[in-house]
Amino acid sequence: MAVLPILIAPHPSLKRRAEPVQEVDDEIRQLTDDMLETMYDAPGVGLAAPQVDVAKRVIVIDCADDGEAPQPYRMINPELLWTSQDQDTREEGCLSLPDIYADVTRAAACKVAYLDQRGEHHELEAEGLLAVCIQHEIDHLNGVLFVDHLSALKRNMLMRKLAKQQAGKKPNKKASVGA
Repeated sequence: MAVLPILIAPHPSLKRRAEPVQEVDDEIRQLTDDMLETMYDAPGVGLAAPQVDVAKRVIVIDCADDGEAPQPYRMINPELLWTSQDQDTREEGCLSLPDIYADVTRAAACKVAYLDQRGEHHELEAEGLLAVCIQHEIDHLNGVLFVDHLSALKRNMLMRKLAKQQAGKKPNKKASVGA
């Protein structure tokens, strides 16, 4: 397994729609393992393949609380089947927008269909943090960042803050800044 470099907004790869995985093979299984290691190292609770510059519809999530055993999900070609009418507003952050946080309103619950690392079909109903993470990571597969759910004023303010933070940092092997 390997820790992969995480792209930092506004890298153009983060705004591209990811392509479906045609076959769950050893390369995809290795990608999910590397993505989990990268996510745990960061640390985070979710990571989408576009964040590591892979334009495939692959996400990993682990919302286990500190002290709990890991509960990783490897979701290949995830698709939201439904989202609840009930809404939930939570503070979100993102590994591609380090140290940037904002309240985002999303569906409080959802149902997702996906393939696992063996290529087997699953459906999962989720609520709370897991539902938020699933929606957040699927957004990445569609070229959407959590700040895109905010007003233009708030989004621009946060992106300027990120640019200022990144300009003051020394180059980091784990992160790459886009053009």
